[in-house]
Amino acid sequence: MGEDGIAISTHSRWNFPILVFFKDARRALGLDPLGREILSIAVPAAMALAADPVASLIDTVFIGHIGPVEIAAVGVSIALFNQISKVAIFPLVSITTSFVAEEETIERINNNEIENANMKKDPINKDQSRDETTLDIPQLENSKNDEAPKIKNAKRNIPSASTALLFGLVLGVILTLVLAFLAKPLLGLMGVKSGSPMLKPAMKYLTLRSLGAPAVLLSLAMQGVFRGFKDTKTPLYATVAGDAANIILDPIFIFVCKLGVSGAAIAHVLSQYLIALILLVKLTQKVNLLPPSTKALQFSRFLKNGSLLLFKVVAATIPVTLAASLAARLGATSMAAFQICLQVWLTSSLISDGLAVAGQAIIASSFAEKNYEKATAAASRVLQMGFVMGLGVALFIGLGLEFGSVVFTKDINVMHMISVGVPFVAGTQPINSIAFVFDGVNFGASDFAYSAYSMILVSFGTIGSLFGLYKVGGFVGIWIALSIFMGLRAIAGIWRMGTGTGPWSFLRK
Repeated sequence: MGEDGIAISTHSRWNFPILVFFKDARRALGLDPLGREILSIAVPAAMALAADPVASLIDTVFIGHIGPVEIAAVGVSIALFNQISKVAIFPLVSITTSFVAEEETIERINNNEIENANMKKDPINKDQSRDETTLDIPQLENSKNDEAPKIKNAKRNIPSASTALLFGLVLGVILTLVLAFLAKPLLGLMGVKSGSPMLKPAMKYLTLRSLGAPAVLLSLAMQGVFRGFKDTKTPLYATVAGDAANIILDPIFIFVCKLGVSGAAIAHVLSQYLIALILLVKLTQKVNLLPPSTKALQFSRFLKNGSLLLFKVVAATIPVTLAASLAARLGATSMAAFQICLQVWLTSSLISDGLAVAGQAIIASSFAEKNYEKATAAASRVLQMGFVMGLGVALFIGLGLEFGSVVFTKDINVMHMISVGVPFVAGTQPINSIAFVFDGVNFGASDFAYSAYSMILVSFGTIGSLFGLYKVGGFVGIWIALSIFMGLRAIAGIWRMGTGTGPWSFLRK
């Protein structure tokens, strides 16, 4: 048993790296210290991550009662906004989480060393008389009481936090400008041409929602900081507050004010700024956001690793965006069904990102401490938990979406197409869970280069299958290609750790 309460096996038993995936498999859902630590981070993180797609689902439910054209138009706009914003969000949040976890761990270790050094320099004089010791105790207690609040309330100096917020603000403004001024040509690339009835409502929704991009980027950058601290509850509270506001404002703006799709966009934007404000207030209480100098900012480190993850997210975004574009070419009915299936697919899949966040934060801290036993145990546990969770989610979606599609639409043709997509949406959940959790495992080990290059290869393979299967199978072909996409992602993750290469080379020793 290790010092963290983790069951440690000797390396000799696991000299075949791929066997590490089965390490302590019987305890996959156990509530030992490691299991509790993972769940304390993963559960709030999963709820916060699922909140925004759930808000989009809520928009979809309300707009679905306006008409199939409007829901298809908003579906294209949401897909476009999400895919373009991910180009900035994914690298920013992932890098921030790892860097903050490393810096917080190193700062904690340094503070402990300083404290231990001070204790050695000023040992208590054990030769003092009983009377002298008695007289000194109140003074010592008062001194501790005076210092305790200062230590507890002291703000942390984490340069990567300030850098992340600055990048988030700049990228958010750029994203707003791109989406606002290039809405029509971007929608054209998604298959919504000038003569399409979807163009006007899609442009309205996308242009208005683009105004919330700075808030989205800032709030997610701050979520990355909190995740690095292993605090996922604060982002959850902020996200729930914002989405609750969205749920309240949606029917008011859409139906009472009769703003239609514009009302849905306005409600969503206001909720995003509320989330950003709450997180900013909380973060300023914990961190000094103004660095002592510009040299303290980590621009080069963020840009170097951020560029790698930028390639990764672009490569990961293209297949999903292309799939939505091909679905739009099949007509409003197919696009509406695809949008509903895609939102459910992504919402349920993103739940596994909670485990990815927990794995990333724990593994990054463990690598900073050079505690490779805990890093290995954490990686194995989150992957095992992800697979089991994926099986449960698959069963839930398979039954829920088959009989609950009426919640999203009453159009019988759209409902039929949804039923066609259910086997793919549900059946791929275990694979999706493993693929998403592996992202967190690799990021925790700062294996950004492999994540980028492997995703580029996966994307090339998927794009070819998308075009081929779309021509052969249409709607079904698109979903087969997306299933292949997630399968290749999972295989890439298994290959890296399972062969004991890169940062996991110690598994072969």
